[in-house]
Amino acid sequence: MDTTNDGAQAANTILELESMIKNTISTVDRNKEELKKYKEMIDSALTNDETYREADLKVKELAKEKGKAKLNVMQNQATRNIAEKAKELSFEIKEANLGLSEYLREYQRMTGQSEIEGEDGEIREIVYTAKLIKKQKKFS
Repeated sequence: MDTTNDGAQAANTILELESMIKNTISTVDRNKEELKKYKEMIDSALTNDETYREADLKVKELAKEKGKAKLNVMQNQATRNIAEKAKELSFEIKEANLGLSEYLREYQRMTGQSEIEGEDGEIREIVYTAKLIKKQKKFS
C-alpha cells in the first residue's frame, strides 16, 4: 500500500472540497445581495401603491388594538402564571435538547451507531447539521 500516494490523494481531495466550500459561500453571498435588491424593489413598488399603503395603515391600527387586548388579557394573574410556566417549560426543553445532543454525540462515538431506539419503540437516526458563521474578530 502506497501511503504517500494516499496522503497526496487525501490532500488533493481536501483542497477540492475547500474550493467547493469557498465557491458555494461566494455564490450564497452573491445571491443574498441580489435577493436584497429584489426585496428593496418589491418594497418600493408596494410603498408607491396607494391601495397597499391604506391597507398597511389599517393593519397597523388593528395590530395596536390587538396588542392592547393582549396586554389586558396578560394582566390576569392566571394568564401570567400560565405564561411563566410555558416560558419555564420552553427553557427546560431547550436545556434537555442541548444535553441530548451531547449524549447522542458520545453514544455515537462509543458505539459507532447512528440510530437509537426510543422508549416508544421508534427508531430514530442521529443527525448533525453543520453551518458556517463568521468568526468574531478579536480587538486587542
